[in-house]
Amino acid sequence: MSIAQFELSVSLALRKLSLSTTRTIHVVSARGFYHDLTTLPQALRTHCVFLTLSISIRLMAPTRRFVPLLGFGFFFFLLYGIYTLSKQWPRMSQTVGLGELVATPSATPSGLWNITSAITKEPYAPRPHYIAGAPRPEGYEYTKVLVVPRTNYEDTSWMEFEIPEWQFAVYVVDDPSAPLHPPKNKGHEVMVYLSYIIEHYDELPDIIAFMHSHQFAWHNDDLLNGDAAEVLQRLRPERVIREGYMNLRCGWGPGCPDWLHPGTLEENESKQEEIMLARSWGEIFPDDPIPDVLAQPCCAQFAVSRERVLAIPRARFVFYRDWILRTELSDYISGRIWEYLWHVVFTGQNVVCPKEHICYCDGYGVCFGGEDEYNAFRNLDSERESMEEELRRWRSRANVIEAARHRGTLGEKSHLTIPEPGRDVELEEQIAQKEQLKEDLFSNATLRGEDPHARALEAAMR
Repeated sequence: MSIAQFELSVSLALRKLSLSTTRTIHVVSARGFYHDLTTLPQALRTHCVFLTLSISIRLMAPTRRFVPLLGFGFFFFLLYGIYTLSKQWPRMSQTVGLGELVATPSATPSGLWNITSAITKEPYAPRPHYIAGAPRPEGYEYTKVLVVPRTNYEDTSWMEFEIPEWQFAVYVVDDPSAPLHPPKNKGHEVMVYLSYIIEHYDELPDIIAFMHSHQFAWHNDDLLNGDAAEVLQRLRPERVIREGYMNLRCGWGPGCPDWLHPGTLEENESKQEEIMLARSWGEIFPDDPIPDVLAQPCCAQFAVSRERVLAIPRARFVFYRDWILRTELSDYISGRIWEYLWHVVFTGQNVVCPKEHICYCDGYGVCFGGEDEYNAFRNLDSERESMEEELRRWRSRANVIEAARHRGTLGEKSHLTIPEPGRDVELEEQIAQKEQLKEDLFSNATLRGEDPHARALEAAMR
């Protein structure tokens, strides 16, 4: 074939190119033209290179027409992908930290995109099996240990004098050389409580009480004079054994019946730990859904039985203590979070708020005979306080009158309110009567609490 003949054949091919599809010409040129090119003499090959470039340019021209179409297709699939993913968001929790973070997969129309139609979540650890304990016969001497955290400057000598029937495990939180000390001074009393359980798991007494180091405090019940020694002296081991866990505070305020709401977004100055509780809950109890409410009487002082502690593997207590060691939360906040988790650990319930009169009767042997009688006893305080306030106002007005008389300004135009004569004496007598009545009722309640039948009867009033 001569150069003129070859150029003629290529010209005809280019003319056909304008009438055929790009893909068809590309196949012909690839499988026909280039194949024939290798059979040409060397003299024609150089000339064919330039003709090949011409054909390539003609081939690319129609291809550019598809670029906008490809761009539109890519944009369409991008929008579809975003729409598909966004459909999952309405199923997620709208409160930070609440709910499942991944929705359960559902079947797609094609059935080709799902790997599985359900997710089976295995628990991290078996759930503890909580059962009611059986108290020993009347008169049995239970072994009891009081676990207390303290600093070097705090005095705990009151325990030896006030409650000699108890054994003590006093941890010094800021002295690593002390015989009993936690691995780190963090989390307030939590680190000490968990350390004692971990270190003595195989040799626990019948009853373990966990308390703060001070003898007198506002969070010790006022009915027991705010005295930790009286709390432990009156504590009835039978209730601790039967229930497994007992908050040493019977009074509901603060803490009951509806206290912490995990996941709350607005900070409350009186419970700063609330907004951090949702995230912490998922770390501490990964198997359990975040509760709507957590409630028990404050303030991290409680008693547990050996059987209740042993119902929970030691490894779980190690896990809890490791959380305290690892968490970035402050000493204060991490301790406050655990203040309302102890009842969850030892009962599996999110709200543990026994009625006050039952707690006092069954737990401390102070039985008023029922809820109405207990409320009447409590109302004596408010009635006495009201009388005391009236007496203060009477005395204040009397002092003003006396001061005006001394200055010589007391007269008909002084416009001073003169207190009712003799009202102060009347109020003082009424206040004394209320106090005496309260003492009598408390004494009778203590005597009633010594009767096992009376205790059982009131404890049944749930």
